[in-house]
Amino acid sequence: MKLQDIGFIIVLAILFYFRKPIWFVYTGILCFALAIPLFAKWIFFTGERLVWYGAAFVFTSIILWYWKKE
Repeated sequence: MKLQDIGFIIVLAILFYFRKPIWFVYTGILCFALAIPLFAKWIFFTGERLVWYGAAFVFTSIILWYWKKE
């Protein structure tokens, strides 16, 4: 487990504490935006991880919105 994985888990835990789906979306978009320069500099491993983290945040927001709806 790398430092970025630990950071992801900490941020995910903090966002789960507040349970605001829009914050998950914003965090996911931030991850996507941070991944773009990494891909441009050929740092593929960290860029790929940020894309996966962004997708996880967006997917979690969809689940939370669906859960709150019912």
